[in-house]
Amino acid sequence: MLYIIGLGLNVFGISQEGLEITKRCKKIYLENYTIDFPYSIEELANKFDKKILPADREFIESEAIVDEAKRMDVALLVYGSPLTATTHISLINEAKRLGVKYRVLYSASVLDAVAETGLQLYKFGKITSMPRWQEDKNFTPDSFMEIIKENQSIDAHSLILIDMGLEFQDALNELKISAKKNDVKLGKIILCQTLGTKTSKIFYANPERFNAFDSVRKPYCIILPGKLHFIEKEMLENFKLE
Repeated sequence: MLYIIGLGLNVFGISQEGLEITKRCKKIYLENYTIDFPYSIEELANKFDKKILPADREFIESEAIVDEAKRMDVALLVYGSPLTATTHISLINEAKRLGVKYRVLYSASVLDAVAETGLQLYKFGKITSMPRWQEDKNFTPDSFMEIIKENQSIDAHSLILIDMGLEFQDALNELKISAKKNDVKLGKIILCQTLGTKTSKIFYANPERFNAFDSVRKPYCIILPGKLHFIEKEMLENFKLE
């Protein structure tokens, strides 16, 4: 049987049920290619009695884990919510096709935690991701701005998830360049750092105020607020940079 288990946002985020299930699994894999973990893998491993095996994109996309689940109980640990990445949905499709039993155990994700900003979740538009530019390879996509423009057209908030390995100052630079290129006006933005952990922080300011930020912890995300309700405005004042 295949278990796809959400780890939540901190090292203690996995559910008690998830922990109990891993005890009877022959193999435990950790998906390690979609997020910069806010804790070490060693810290996480201390919660389990078995060795945790790394699972990169190539392994997950090969769907070999589903074949293993034909013969034994196998767990795939996923940071945050277990079905955010499309490759995890593909595993379920493959399990259904092969008649392999599976279970999904959910946990908190950044999609829940951004509510701490005071922004109302139902006022968020489409979620987008900012890729890490590789200028030496002429890879500088800015298509995420199209999603932001769509959201702004309906006064919706835009949540930007940040690619693994992308430092904050580089992300800020990409945001400014892409906004200018696509005629998107940047007002105040929200920076959310390691939400759901002890080092969680939220900042609200004009992009220029973030120019000196050089020690932002990962994972982090950026929010471009849409039209604000007065309650949202009041809440954001608590995070304003002076």
